Amino acid sequence: MAAAAPPPPPEPDQTLALPDALLLRVLACLPEPHLTGAASLVCRRWTRLAGRLRRRLAVRDWGFVAHRLPYRFPDLADLDLFPASIAAPTAAAPHAAAPLLTCGALSLTLDTSADPPLGACRFLDDDALDRGLAAVAASFPNLRRLSATAAAESGGLMAIAGGCLTLQELELHRCTDLALRPVSAFAHLQILRIVAASPALYGTGEGGGVTDIGLTILAHGCKRLVKLELLGCEGSYDGIAAVGRCCAMLEELTIADHRMDGGWLAALAFCGNLKTLRLQGCSRIDDDPGPAEHLGACLTLESLQLHRCQLRDRRALHALYLVCEGAREIQVQNCWGLEDDMFALVGLCRRVKFLSLERCSLLTTRGLESVITSWSDLQSLEVVSCNKIKDEEITPALSELFSNLKELKWRPDNKSLLAASLVGTGMGKKGRVFFKRV
Repeated sequence: MAAAAPPPPPEPDQTLALPDALLLRVLACLPEPHLTGAASLVCRRWTRLAGRLRRRLAVRDWGFVAHRLPYRFPDLADLDLFPASIAAPTAAAPHAAAPLLTCGALSLTLDTSADPPLGACRFLDDDALDRGLAAVAASFPNLRRLSATAAAESGGLMAIAGGCLTLQELELHRCTDLALRPVSAFAHLQILRIVAASPALYGTGEGGGVTDIGLTILAHGCKRLVKLELLGCEGSYDGIAAVGRCCAMLEELTIADHRMDGGWLAALAFCGNLKTLRLQGCSRIDDDPGPAEHLGACLTLESLQLHRCQLRDRRALHALYLVCEGAREIQVQNCWGLEDDMFALVGLCRRVKFLSLERCSLLTTRGLESVITSWSDLQSLEVVSCNKIKDEEITPALSELFSNLKELKWRPDNKSLLAASLVGTGMGKKGRVFFKRV
């Protein structure tokens, strides 16, 4: 029996003749998923070159930050260190499957032997966080955006401020008043996102979180802010007023799941350049907004956005619309308690040009008509998944208004959307033919 023929010799790698600069130009034309996926697996050289083209990265292993990160991805501009700052859980029994908690792009393995399974003990210690931030500051001078976990000491953030002079966007998790002290050292910071330390999640105990003290430190240190997001922050009128007085360039303010004392709405009048106000996940707006004559107004405000908020407090909602009476754009998505009488309060905003309503299940056609027919400047309307708004209840006045709009997105009921999508297909009519009783 004849021996099997030897395999043919491998084809020579033609890309070896290309210089790195030329191959980098070729790889730069690839879409990012291909560049970070298949292209980086071809060979070690391609892995190294693909890493030089990577500009955005989310790190999940803190040990990678100090040792391999600068060599693998030397030209990063957007770095997310928050997933890596969560300590790995203790080893579980081999036969036990650890539960996985997923929120957005972040997945955490819960430690069932800890109490609570995700708390302060699950984050890296402050020394490790500071050492990692110092390594980042020494290796990435052109960093533009950073997401990290705040430490009790300010050494790591001070190193970032001194080494990353072009940093424009900063996101701080587990933030407290003391952790905000180094922010004044960031000379070019324009976007700041603060996730306050919640005792229920981070186990910070008494004195944790962001209060009026932290907001005042932030206001005096970040006077060039254009966009500010406050998640889970405490405070009151004084803290928001300090932000409005000192951050004269602030154009966009997001307040999510706040724990502020009553009266903070009146401080929004100090934000003299504010264009967008966004409230997200707020179980309450303002417990005690005070007299209407003391509220003031945001004269430059253009957009008011309410996402996943409780809108059952008539007095607070009335105060919010008074402060935002000049808004040209109003968006309400997935909010609870927006009945007809509560929605009627939005009529205080007389200059609305764009209205978007999504998943407002308590609002009826009559409640919608009573407001939008009084707006002479309305140009665009979006109504999506508002099940009590019915097509058959549209009046001639609403029909005339719809005909004058520049843009209309009308999908209030899933049933009407399904019926519209089946037009011309013959579906929905065959049952009475094919299943007709003989």
